[in-house]
Amino acid sequence: MKHRKLGAVIVAAGLAAALTACGSGFSSGTATQSSTKPITVLIGSSGAAETAAVKSAVAAWSKTSGVKATVTVASDLNQQLAQGFSSGKPADVFYLSTDSLAGYASNGSLYEYGDKLTNKSDFYPSLVKSFTYNNKLVCAPKDFSTLQLIINTDLWAKAGLTDADIPTTWDQLSAVAKKLTTGTQTGLVIGGEYARIGAFMTEAGGNLMNADSTKATADTQANLDALNYVKQNLAAGDFKYAADVGAGWGGEAFGKQLGAMTIEGNWITGSQSADYPAVNYKVVPLPKGPAGAGTLQFTNCWGIAADSANKSGALSLVQQLTTKSDQLGFAKAFGVMPSIQSAAGEWKKEFPKLTPFLDAASYAQGVPAAKGAAAVVSDFNSQVAKLATGDPKTILSSTQANLAALLK
Repeated sequence: MKHRKLGAVIVAAGLAAALTACGSGFSSGTATQSSTKPITVLIGSSGAAETAAVKSAVAAWSKTSGVKATVTVASDLNQQLAQGFSSGKPADVFYLSTDSLAGYASNGSLYEYGDKLTNKSDFYPSLVKSFTYNNKLVCAPKDFSTLQLIINTDLWAKAGLTDADIPTTWDQLSAVAKKLTTGTQTGLVIGGEYARIGAFMTEAGGNLMNADSTKATADTQANLDALNYVKQNLAAGDFKYAADVGAGWGGEAFGKQLGAMTIEGNWITGSQSADYPAVNYKVVPLPKGPAGAGTLQFTNCWGIAADSANKSGALSLVQQLTTKSDQLGFAKAFGVMPSIQSAAGEWKKEFPKLTPFLDAASYAQGVPAAKGAAAVVSDFNSQVAKLATGDPKTILSSTQANLAALLK
């Protein structure tokens, strides 16, 4: 789960910025092209299942194409990616996060191949927006996840709650959280960070930045309403942060039954089956806020280095990795959702209990992707960690100023 968190990518923003001065060295015209040269693939893996699935898919393409390709699992993807660019020897293909895109795209590190994709129109529009820089689709969305409400069905029933009590509004969420809070068990336990609390912002009609990350929108009434709502429930003791119950993230608190509900992405399924198989749960849509349905989405793309000596081979590989067959294979192996709309029907048939995650594709919002935004989000996280006793207005005002400064 940790590779989904925004805080983990702060290093990339700083390193990417540091590379700007040597950007001219990354011109796509500097490399001698050969469609037969070996290809290297650098990934950040969630575990053995993801590693095996990616290696298998790449090996299958390699066998068909005749081009040798090797997959390396990074111990620190952002750091190793930056080091590769800095040394002039980047991986040919790699996982690239939304908040790393602008830094690398602005200094010429990336091969902007989006318009060459034969399946370009099949990607979800919101994902395309996440990987568009200067009005150009830079890279193919790899897969994605959204946040929804996860309910421990045994604890739910024990509290005398039924399906009729599944919350569809903020008031109802507060009410059931109160009923589920008893002893060491808290009604709702979530990560104390933008990557979870941001879902409430979208439900109120806000977010830290606009859809294409060209405008800071932190200091709005919608975001203030969202933080005030969370603050009130934290103060009441019916919501708690994972860190405050001794857990590393919401999924751990949920698995240990320290929280009867949590807000997490579809990656929680792997954690629950591997670490807490006895815990019964169901996934339901997040309650609607003042502005209606809302949630956050998280995604990576398949980046290709501008300095790759085999960009045509790299593009062929990415094209294969984003086909319906490969993406459904990844979904079955490690729980991600396909980035192409044509795979939605088959995915829902395969994972009927997880459909709320994919249904959110039509309204989910991306996280800030402006160059340097990761550092601002990290600062926001440090402030929102103390939200129970902090001032939401002050938090949002400082975040607004910091984000606006990035755009000058």
